[in-house]
Amino acid sequence: MFDTMVLTKAVAAFCGALLIFLLGNWAASGLYVPRNAGEQQAFIVDTGADDVAAEPVAELTFEEAFEVADAGAGSRLWSQCRACHALEAGRNGVGPYLHGVVNREISSVDGFNYSGALTQAGDVWTPEVLSEFLLNPSALTPGTSMNYRGMPSAQDRANLIAYIESES
Repeated sequence: MFDTMVLTKAVAAFCGALLIFLLGNWAASGLYVPRNAGEQQAFIVDTGADDVAAEPVAELTFEEAFEVADAGAGSRLWSQCRACHALEAGRNGVGPYLHGVVNREISSVDGFNYSGALTQAGDVWTPEVLSEFLLNPSALTPGTSMNYRGMPSAQDRANLIAYIESES
């Protein structure tokens, strides 16, 4: 079955395919790469992008953000919390229910087994304490069992807390 003629045909076919690929590469380079691709540009169009002064946009403090908080925008952020928490009173999940959490005592939900780390946050879940907790739970309460990466935007935290407060 494998004689010298079959082997010669296979090698010739392989070489022919390589030759076709080589010629195709040469033709594509000739058609699609400009002749002056390696040369310096003749002129540069000034778009003004470099002239824009890099003024840092001051982010609102949490107190300012909470004054103008949008509960509607917070409803979209609630999906991050929904996996572990519920807004219905008395319905605990992986985390305690959050109905009425704003200005509620910390670790006060009956029937939920809290980690002892939450006592480091304070006595009451004020909007400011909730904001600090949502910013980075493990930084405010080291050893907490809440595994959440945090919400860096003060406006997002304010919107979420306004949504939770409006649903309570």
